[in-house]
Amino acid sequence: MEAALIIFALMLLAVVGLGAYLTVKAVGAAKRGVERTVVQARRTVEDTTLRAKSFGQVGVVGALAQVRLDLRTSMRATQQALAEGVRADASLRESLGLFERLSAHGHELDGELKRLEQEPDRRRTAELLPDLRERAAKIIQAADSLRWAARDRARRFAEDDLSLLSDQIEMESGALRDWSREPVDDLAAAAAEWDAAQSTQATQSTQSTQTPEPAPTPPPAALNPPTPTMQYPWQKTPRAENAG
Repeated sequence: MEAALIIFALMLLAVVGLGAYLTVKAVGAAKRGVERTVVQARRTVEDTTLRAKSFGQVGVVGALAQVRLDLRTSMRATQQALAEGVRADASLRESLGLFERLSAHGHELDGELKRLEQEPDRRRTAELLPDLRERAAKIIQAADSLRWAARDRARRFAEDDLSLLSDQIEMESGALRDWSREPVDDLAAAAAEWDAAQSTQATQSTQSTQTPEPAPTPPPAALNPPTPTMQYPWQKTPRAENAG
């Protein structure tokens, strides 16, 4: 009885622990989903604000907004292309690692541009703008290079697979269109070959039956035949009683 209670208590604890674990996992997944939604919404709002500043304002503020918008658009497109490509092509993991290093420079530049938007000294900001544009252009060029290389690789693989599939389909279509030999002719040829094989076997069997068997060969003489006993003149003739 006590053993049954212990087993029941252990099972109850296991069920409770499993339920708690699943609850924590579900809460964590929901929390991550909410965080992703918040980040995406914040990113959308920020991009919309930058787009409005780049079109609605002139001068240093509009230029900074345009540089940030171009940088963020290029980096986001490259990240999405590599993330989708690495699922089908594991060799893109190295490219993804390089992009992560590039992203560090991009985030640093984006943060610097964001701080300069609030800088009251517009003259100093205007002096820094050419250097900031050059840095942004280098990062954008590197990101675009990775993105287009990944897309070209995926397109090349798709073209090679399509070419191979087309060749296989052409071969199968040719086999399906080969109606020059009818199935009846194939069956007749197979039947003729079978009849010929049966006739050959019957002929060989008849010849083996009619051929006389060769006479048995006498066994070879012994290598050391027994030597006949010789009678010498000095030997006595055995008596009859001794012979008997």
